[in-house]
Amino acid sequence: MNSLYKTEQGKSEILALYDEKLEELGIAYAYKTIHTSFGKTNIIVSGKSTDPPIMIFHGSNGCAPVALETYPNLNRKFRVYAVDILAQPNKSEGTRLRMTDDSYGKWVNEIIIGLNIDNVTIAGFSFGGLVILKALEFDETKIKEVFLSSPAYIVNGNPLKALFKIFIPMKRFKATKNPKYIEKFLSEVFTERDEFALKYLSKVFLFFDMDFTPLPVIDAKKAKDIKTPITIFAAKRDILFPGGKMIGRASKIFPSLKNSMLFDNAKHVQSRSQLESIEKKIME
Repeated sequence: MNSLYKTEQGKSEILALYDEKLEELGIAYAYKTIHTSFGKTNIIVSGKSTDPPIMIFHGSNGCAPVALETYPNLNRKFRVYAVDILAQPNKSEGTRLRMTDDSYGKWVNEIIIGLNIDNVTIAGFSFGGLVILKALEFDETKIKEVFLSSPAYIVNGNPLKALFKIFIPMKRFKATKNPKYIEKFLSEVFTERDEFALKYLSKVFLFFDMDFTPLPVIDAKKAKDIKTPITIFAAKRDILFPGGKMIGRASKIFPSLKNSMLFDNAKHVQSRSQLESIEKKIME
């Protein structure tokens, strides 16, 4: 198994926080492992087996329990499959896939086949949006509809602004362990303060080999071939993927864009009330 954890102690501390968040949710769940050609993938399953399926994907440097916390009520209507994305600080394998080919799309479709589900709804945040769009590019036949929150892969923000406001504070925290730098990072990325994110990312930044590969954007020709209904939730103050720019491009390149919503006062990670409105839309 490939490991991207820098130390065993660091891995233990990160996964202890993973377990802490999962137990804090207070839901009935089971783990399921899907063996894909890219490595073992861990999935947290909740909700009634007779309900329609939904897959949810977390963002970069995240984990499935955070995705479950983001949409805590989905299991009232859906059979929820919260996926630990490969090569992230979670319980899936550390195989790092290329973002410029169809690897992520093939991986998602292998999971769908492994779970023996069809007509599946998929929702995801940030990097999870890239993963979902790659799945639509590769084979969308088993996918019913998708919901993307602040998704990667449609537009990118100003790289200099991201460098100074996000990546330099991150690097300074890694070098100094001074909490003021991670606080600065979080204040630029999160609409509301998140204590778990502070604890979790403090460990991830120090003990996990993060991927700083530049994020691609979807080719307009490939976007036009997608037929699955897409709903996008964007944030106007998102430094990484600016919401206004995102909705502008999405409306031009996605014929299957069903709906879009721009949160004026939101940063990359939306507020709790904004997330609740997203969840309601998914459950309609």
